[in-house]
Amino acid sequence: MILNDTRVIRARLRGRKEGGEALIEIFLLKPVSQPDSGEIAWEALVRPGKRVKPGKRVILNGNVPVTVMGEGRDGTRICCFPDGLDVMSYIDKNGEIPLPPYIHNPFIDPERYQTVYSRSTGSVAAPTAGLHFTRRLLSKIDGLGVLRKNITLNVGLGTFRPVKVSDIRDHVMHREEGFIPEETASEIMNKRNSGGRVVAVGTTAVRALESRTLEKGVLEAGPFSTDAFFYPGYSFRMVDVMITNFHLPKSTLLMLVAAFAGLELTMKAYREAVAKKYRFYSFGDSMLIL
Repeated sequence: MILNDTRVIRARLRGRKEGGEALIEIFLLKPVSQPDSGEIAWEALVRPGKRVKPGKRVILNGNVPVTVMGEGRDGTRICCFPDGLDVMSYIDKNGEIPLPPYIHNPFIDPERYQTVYSRSTGSVAAPTAGLHFTRRLLSKIDGLGVLRKNITLNVGLGTFRPVKVSDIRDHVMHREEGFIPEETASEIMNKRNSGGRVVAVGTTAVRALESRTLEKGVLEAGPFSTDAFFYPGYSFRMVDVMITNFHLPKSTLLMLVAAFAGLELTMKAYREAVAKKYRFYSFGDSMLIL
């Protein structure tokens, strides 16, 4: 059983436009440069973006100035922090966990939006299929003799941006970073070669494994980045079983599920879920696809 051990960062920062009172939100996505002085440039979403012209500054909480540069693909911006600032320490102290917009309880414990096995900081959203697992449940799974291993795929914009093109083959995924340990890759190959099955917890684990599987079925270890988009017609090379939530229409996540389970079976399952009022989204119900 393969779990994505990524951990959600406090990616939501708030401030004001320099010289004004306009409230600005900066939603960090990922660092895009690593100069000697540290990671100072981040790809981000800026809201409201129209109020911040390229080259203008936003003064964040703690009196930290950030220069917002021009708009890139998917409406993202580049935000430059001051030289020498420890950005991750600043985020940990001043940022907010970016809970989904349908969570309105301001007092929810941010740890509820982390998996119990999270450890590799870098995501802006949780790998939500893993939110179903408690330490007690994982212990019971271990007791059944299931070999449990971690991989990492940092969840970014590509995971939750909807598909807006009429032909899904024209959709462009946002690149996400990941890592597969050598030991994990070796154990997976040993299990598969001895007749075992690979159970991926969540679409992010599926994307990581399939992105790193060669045509001959060999899983490559090491760091990687992927913009892979899986939709009906794709033949899976590594994953045999998937655990996942119920996803939104027009999402790449639902299209991946339809590729894995087949479109007809997927739609049948979703009609059942709607009829029986299953819960959708991050804290929703789960399914096991054999």
